[in-house]
Amino acid sequence: MSDRLDGQLVVVIGGSSGIGLAAAHQAHAAGARIVVTGRDPERLAKAAAEVGAESAPTLDLGDPERLEQVFADLPAELDHVLVSGGGPFYAPIAELDFERALRLLDEDLLGALRIARLCIGRVRPGGSLTLISGTGARRPGVGLSLAAIGTVGLQAIAANAALELAPVRVNAVAAGFVDTPLSARLLGDQLEQRRAELRDTLPIRRVVGPDDVAALIIHLMTNTALTGATYDVDGGQQLLRN
Repeated sequence: MSDRLDGQLVVVIGGSSGIGLAAAHQAHAAGARIVVTGRDPERLAKAAAEVGAESAPTLDLGDPERLEQVFADLPAELDHVLVSGGGPFYAPIAELDFERALRLLDEDLLGALRIARLCIGRVRPGGSLTLISGTGARRPGVGLSLAAIGTVGLQAIAANAALELAPVRVNAVAAGFVDTPLSARLLGDQLEQRRAELRDTLPIRRVVGPDDVAALIIHLMTNTALTGATYDVDGGQQLLRN
């Protein structure tokens, strides 16, 4: 089994930073042709130049019409589609901004379903759709309700879509804490403390980085026996009691 993607077209939705950008880099290094999308035009242009993208359309997953237009402009046959979302939303139930929550759930869950539907007849047989999920549903906690809904929802979508889109393969990657610019924005001045805590407690004794997650994503693209499953990349965090 080869880990090469020579000549194959990989579409990375949310590929301007973090896990999506790391996956675009690794796919490009494996010989793939790349299309990346993102919300921020300046950051997207920089990412596209780094990975030699064939095109880099701006895209907000909260805009279904724009999503359909982006897919309409892509080549007729795609090999792999990766959906990297905008990250988790943490808030206690008493403090939930329901308008924001509705928007995020629409982007993450209905957005994934919209993309799955757009992949029908476009992604070649044996190609893949990969969804980036999280580990927010592994344990209950204050402020984790929406993260848990997103986690469980994307995993359910991947499993059901694997049957409905077959022989296109559909999988989900559940990432724990990943040291990305998004994590830095969420944690602020608590970032270094969180890194130190993870280095001390995770079985791998280091912090998971975007390249770790990207390596699994590339494997899911190239291993044609894998579909309908969710794969954790959390450095063994699920094994810890707290």
